[in-house]
Amino acid sequence: MSLVTAIAVYFIIWWVTLFVILPFGIRSQQENGAVSEGTDPGAPIAARLWIRLIWTTIVSGIVFAVFAVVYIKRWVTLDDMIRLFDLTR
Repeated sequence: MSLVTAIAVYFIIWWVTLFVILPFGIRSQQENGAVSEGTDPGAPIAARLWIRLIWTTIVSGIVFAVFAVVYIKRWVTLDDMIRLFDLTR
């Protein structure tokens, strides 16, 4: 895997992980009982975006490391995927 490919794969994994992590632990204004006038009741009280970005980086790094090891060790090949999904036709 070239460096450019590795960066692209990591970038995709990072964005998918971000959208998975974003909703965890968010409390809306309505759940808290203090809705500010002129805002959406579903708006978060404190998004704590920096913490979410840190967790996204950690989790996506682990997922990418697993992907890289599987790719480098050739534990799953293209032929395995073709047989797994029965794409021989």
